[in-house]
Amino acid sequence: MAEYSPTVVTLITHLGDLPGIGKKTAERLAFYLLNCDEAAALALADSIRAVREKMKICSVCFNICEESPCEICSDPGRLPGFVAVVETAKDLAVIEHSITFRGKYHVLGGHLSPLNNIGPDDLNIIQLVERIRSGEIKEVVFATNPTTEGDTTAHYVAELIRPLGVKISRLARGLPVGSEIEFAPRGNLNEAMKGRQEF
Repeated sequence: MAEYSPTVVTLITHLGDLPGIGKKTAERLAFYLLNCDEAAALALADSIRAVREKMKICSVCFNICEESPCEICSDPGRLPGFVAVVETAKDLAVIEHSITFRGKYHVLGGHLSPLNNIGPDDLNIIQLVERIRSGEIKEVVFATNPTTEGDTTAHYVAELIRPLGVKISRLARGLPVGSEIEFAPRGNLNEAMKGRQEF
């Protein structure tokens, strides 16, 4: 990138460090920022700075928030005994915007991944156990991703909290609404059969 000034090269490099942004896209974004209205570029810079300075981790559920405890943990209208365990704050946001869930959350901060050196001590598992021991939680619903890592994490945590006497459940899986059995993958059919409900 010798044809660009050092300042532009630095900007392209930082933009290229963002997930899903390759070199060409980073260059396009850099030149967009150079050519757009100065106020718009500075507003973007200010919003990046603000999110880094103002956002914190909720002391209760480990969600990303501006005030701790977060809005969800502080909401008296939420069911305090019903907690969805998710891998990330992004997963929490997806559930909040996708379904009607009136419980609270616990963000693990990732999933178990021995290949990446992520073990139980790297996640917010002990804090979940402490919340359960306090008597606050009556039911835990695992909303981890339906991946090998997500399932492994859910099973590990479930076995850890089972002796504490809380009800343990998992998000249902199987056939999506509107799909046809003829085209459903075998794994989805198996999960749908296992997760069948009384009709």
